[in-house]
Amino acid sequence: MRGRIKLLGFAFLISSAALIVRLFFWQIIKSQELANWARLQQTSGRQLQAPRGNILASDGGFLAATTQGWLVYASKSDVVSDAKTLANKLAPFFVDDPSLLLAEVARVQDLLSENGSVWIPLKHRVEDETKSTIEAMNLAGIGFEPEDLRSYPEASIAAQVLGFVGKDDEGLDKGYFGVEGYYDLELSGKEGFLQRESDARGIPILSGTSREISAVGGVDLLTHLDKTIQLIAEKKLTDGIEKYGAKSGWVVVMNPKTGAIVAMAAWPSYDPAEYWTFGNDYFKNPVISDSFEPGSIFKPLVMASALDAGAVEPDTKCDICGGPAKIDKYSIETWNKEYRPDSTMTDVIVHSDNVGMVFVGNRLGADRLYDYLSKFGIGQMTGIDLQGEANPGIREKGTWNIVDLATASFGQGIAVTPIQMIRAIGVIANDGVIMEPQVVDKIALDGWQSDIKPLAGERVISKKAADEITAMMVLAASEGEAKWTAIGGFGVAGKTGTAQIPVKGHYDEDKTIGSFVGFAPANDPKFVMLVSLTEPQSSPWASETAAPLWFSIANELFVYLGIQPKS
Repeated sequence: MRGRIKLLGFAFLISSAALIVRLFFWQIIKSQELANWARLQQTSGRQLQAPRGNILASDGGFLAATTQGWLVYASKSDVVSDAKTLANKLAPFFVDDPSLLLAEVARVQDLLSENGSVWIPLKHRVEDETKSTIEAMNLAGIGFEPEDLRSYPEASIAAQVLGFVGKDDEGLDKGYFGVEGYYDLELSGKEGFLQRESDARGIPILSGTSREISAVGGVDLLTHLDKTIQLIAEKKLTDGIEKYGAKSGWVVVMNPKTGAIVAMAAWPSYDPAEYWTFGNDYFKNPVISDSFEPGSIFKPLVMASALDAGAVEPDTKCDICGGPAKIDKYSIETWNKEYRPDSTMTDVIVHSDNVGMVFVGNRLGADRLYDYLSKFGIGQMTGIDLQGEANPGIREKGTWNIVDLATASFGQGIAVTPIQMIRAIGVIANDGVIMEPQVVDKIALDGWQSDIKPLAGERVISKKAADEITAMMVLAASEGEAKWTAIGGFGVAGKTGTAQIPVKGHYDEDKTIGSFVGFAPANDPKFVMLVSLTEPQSSPWASETAAPLWFSIANELFVYLGIQPKS
């Protein structure tokens, strides 16, 4: 019996010792870890998104701004109304379109009916007026938290240039497309963190302790966009689309000496403040993402290359211009079936002679043409600071056959983006030096400001060659097929281009893209501009659609920029 008692006593001592050791382990060795764990169970935290930087026009006016909005939430433990009643009261303030009201009521009711949720976000980005109206209803359990609201004060102006702000996979703001997408990191700033003591239900205790790491706001971006020129371009483009029955179109205005984009308009457009109401096709900027065969606006690049290489002179005679050019099994004709034997190179540009350009291409050769086009930036990304730029590429050097050379010489069988095209013509306007197109001019934050200086351009052609092709383009604008719409006295250097659209391996004569590209004044260019209209119904010819639209815009630019006519 005594042995059994001793055994039990020994077991008790062992158990007590083990318990003491265990208590020592948890209360002494692990005490800090347990305290930290307990605090974690009593706190809740969330990220604090930094105020997004603003995007401004060249005059300092806001194009995209961050203002204060409100998150409407429900504290489930304090709600006294049933989910259906509360949803019917709130939903009308969450939608603008009455046809969406029933769906919104159902959405809010579903959120309020979720099991296990104690804090329910109901609606993001509510404005002050709506918040005040809901507050006046004194709905128990409904509260508000401040949050950033992205607004676009000029509505749809420069929408494809700006892009928009949506949400990423974690529900945080993220820029998509255009400036918002390209500079998203800089605009976003650095997020902070808020940690607050909470009760067992996870609801923050107002009198509890809290710790906050402040967010750092994003930078402001000052762009080269001139609001006046942008408005002119958008208004004229919209009018031109309607007048000529075009499917779509674009206008780009650039300073050829710096590469600064002062206006970029595309139609159709959208409102970035309500981007979710538009389809994805509206978001991409066709000026940087769409490729097209340029047609005759490409001819100045080929001619400039031949002039620079010494393959031709302005007065060189074309010895094949008396009729269609026979290339392999194909016959290449002029656009109007008219032929001018012994045309000079100047005549070829003025009259937009396809046969004459075949002559120029043969003089230059495929490999040299490829090298020059590469220097003009054809087949290469321009590096413009907008998200979404595409590059259609160019056939590799050494793989061109005689048909490829012939068609490329007059702008068919080769694809470019509008931004590649205007940059290339800008080379001619800038005395033969290429510049990188640029939208943002300055970055600013808390009084600090830094210029984004244009990259030093490389010489593509000599100033002599640039002057020679400019003189040809001045005559093309004043004496070519679009002479009826030209404005005298300003020295416009320009070129029309009508390109058939390839459809399933062949060209459709009824589907064209009409373009006019030019710069002015020719002796000291203040702007270079490209205007294109896709599938105009009133006429397939650029001389009757894109050209008059170009001169209509240019006429207003002359007045706005204070450019005086010579005579």
